[in-house]
Amino acid sequence: MQTINRTQLFRASCLSLLVTSLSFGIRAGILGDLGTKFQLNASQLGTITATAFWGFPLAVVIGGIIVDIIGMKRLLVMAFLFHLIGILLTIFATGYWTLFFSTLVIGIANGTVEAACNPLVTSLYPENKTTKLSHFHLWFPGGIVIGTLIVTLFKLIGLNWQIQVGVMLIPTVIYGYLFSKLHFPVTERVASGVSTAGMYKAVASPLFLFMFICMFGTAITELFTGQWLDVLLKNVTSNALLLLTLDTGVMVVGRAFAKPVLKRFSPQMVLLISTTLAALGLYLLSTMTGDIIFLAAIIFGMGVCFFWPTMLGFVSENIPKSGALGLNLMGGAGMFAVSLYTIIMGKYYDGIVASKLPAGADPAVYLKAAPGTDMAKALESAKSLAGPDVLHLTLAIPLVLIVAFGGLVLYMRGKNKTAPLSTIAV
Repeated sequence: MQTINRTQLFRASCLSLLVTSLSFGIRAGILGDLGTKFQLNASQLGTITATAFWGFPLAVVIGGIIVDIIGMKRLLVMAFLFHLIGILLTIFATGYWTLFFSTLVIGIANGTVEAACNPLVTSLYPENKTTKLSHFHLWFPGGIVIGTLIVTLFKLIGLNWQIQVGVMLIPTVIYGYLFSKLHFPVTERVASGVSTAGMYKAVASPLFLFMFICMFGTAITELFTGQWLDVLLKNVTSNALLLLTLDTGVMVVGRAFAKPVLKRFSPQMVLLISTTLAALGLYLLSTMTGDIIFLAAIIFGMGVCFFWPTMLGFVSENIPKSGALGLNLMGGAGMFAVSLYTIIMGKYYDGIVASKLPAGADPAVYLKAAPGTDMAKALESAKSLAGPDVLHLTLAIPLVLIVAFGGLVLYMRGKNKTAPLSTIAV
């Protein structure tokens, strides 16, 4: 009989998620450099960034459908190969299209990791799903902190962006090796004998569809803001990248202490509190200047801290028959929403910048202006107004979520706690 070492599997899962998050953190840190190096505007940078969010839902939804059939180990071998190819393509990128395709491949790798690891964590810890998902997902903001610090350090010592991207090869090779040596359990749905028809019925339930739609908003609030913070606020503060580091650092600490938080509050109450804090933090980020903006980043980090793992944990605990497909549809919904929103906001940002330049000015000409010239200063001034405006518009999303999660809290008070999947008769 094969021995399942859940501690080693969990650690390897965290390492694979670290690579996923490093791709976000490092890309967020080098986005401005890529724009300068290849003369790309915000719309083009937005499209490149969005490809990671296209690849993610594509992989996570397909993975959610096939993971029960081919097993989690095969999916993670595929994730390793996609990460390896995507990182190498990025290092040797020569312009817009090579960056586009390399980012797409990395997005597919990231989605494949979550397609396998989310159901793996719930299968390993069926008695403690939301807490362990929070511990697993702390490596997402953790990797962003590490990634942004790597970018900051490497810039200070003069190393180029290709070396910054190449750092991701180290944990990629390690997690690929670890997963190749370990034995895996079957998914929780397969182990419990829930039928495929029962799974599809569960993901069509009104409660699942409600959470699926809410995932659009929580993902945009967390991931769009985090990915674009350096670009949107770099002309407002000289430490925009450190804002991202501070924001995600708060998320790491919060997710590490998920157990006492979830012991005190139900998942739905955690979501309501989180949304309220995220809205306050986003408002402050979009309106404040000076040192108080760092307080805004802390509040925002506290708000988005529990979004992703608690959304997944709520679905796994309260709609258990949805299985791996339910978890992965949630992840896919979030990333797909972020991809669309990123493209829309990239164009919106460019439009604001253009409107703030002198009448008849060509933004492309200003983009190529030498630093310190009047044209470069005019462009910086326009960007300093455009970034906070994008954040202020995004504020509408968590405000709507406050109402939605307030309703969810009231609904769940009148609903009996769902039994774990392992105890459900099928």
